[in-house]
Amino acid sequence: MREPLETAELLAFVSSVDAHSLSAAAAKLRVPRVTISRRLARLEKRLGARLLRRTTRSLTLTDAGQALYRHARMVLDAVSHAEASVRTADDVMRGDLRVSVPPLSSTSFSHMVLRFAAKYPAVRVQLHFSSRLVDLARGEYDIALRASSSFAPGLVARPIARDRVLAVASSRYLAEHGTPRAVRDLRAHRLLLGFARGEIPDAHWPLANGGTVSVEGVFFSNEPKLLLGAALQHQGIALLPGVLVQAFLASGRLVHVLPGSVEARSMVAVVYPEREFVPPQVRAFADAIVAWAPQHLGLESPDEGDCEAEDEAASAVGPGAKQPRRRPRAK
Repeated sequence: MREPLETAELLAFVSSVDAHSLSAAAAKLRVPRVTISRRLARLEKRLGARLLRRTTRSLTLTDAGQALYRHARMVLDAVSHAEASVRTADDVMRGDLRVSVPPLSSTSFSHMVLRFAAKYPAVRVQLHFSSRLVDLARGEYDIALRASSSFAPGLVARPIARDRVLAVASSRYLAEHGTPRAVRDLRAHRLLLGFARGEIPDAHWPLANGGTVSVEGVFFSNEPKLLLGAALQHQGIALLPGVLVQAFLASGRLVHVLPGSVEARSMVAVVYPEREFVPPQVRAFADAIVAWAPQHLGLESPDEGDCEAEDEAASAVGPGAKQPRRRPRAK
């Protein structure tokens, strides 16, 4: 019978993949870089397979490495939960909490996070503000705040608000370039585009009937406020969240373009990986955001159907609580 894989080797492997660097993994684990290299070499020798392709500037997974990474992540999560079940015997919540949220200017959100940190001083909170759509399945982050019309399989989504995305432009731009009367007219206009999934330039805009229209842009950014600024400066038509443009529409600085044609509903939700045991600090932070959002996010509350998933997710609480298996509906 072959010896089982060592946890230290799996940890070196997973940390290297998550950090995209052996040196960064060594710093995170507080061991010399040569130790990480030796553990990876032992792991590859024991498995008889190449797991990583390493160059001076990059680190990528082989097919065998991708297969092992998925299982290794589950193994390490199980070890972490086993350790947490002992550590939480004193009823003190502790552990790491890695959070990804879009750039927010809300002071109330900052206050909410600080209250959470004060309430759970043994939880190490790492809060990252970015427009990049992080891959929660890779384990780099534990929880994220997202707005989308649908959410990837394998994620639990707790809806907190609804919004719309609208096509808008300044009245001056429309006076100079004409107002689109049909979706096909967009081909003749300057379009200000974002990035799909946070990393790929948009090539389609949503239609109210559920379809999409192909678009080509003259300006791209993953920062909605920059696209808003470009629209306000008469540079083109942008597709933006309703909460971001509602004041400018009311004041007349922006005009809703192709209402009832180019638009979509989106759901704002707290998302985290679906797993049998959700770390208590993740569930507690999700609860904190869900409690904070209705009074401070400035959006419509989710309807009763949207809240079914939230109620189900919130019904299991505390360390070791089982994760609901039914995925929530996302509009």
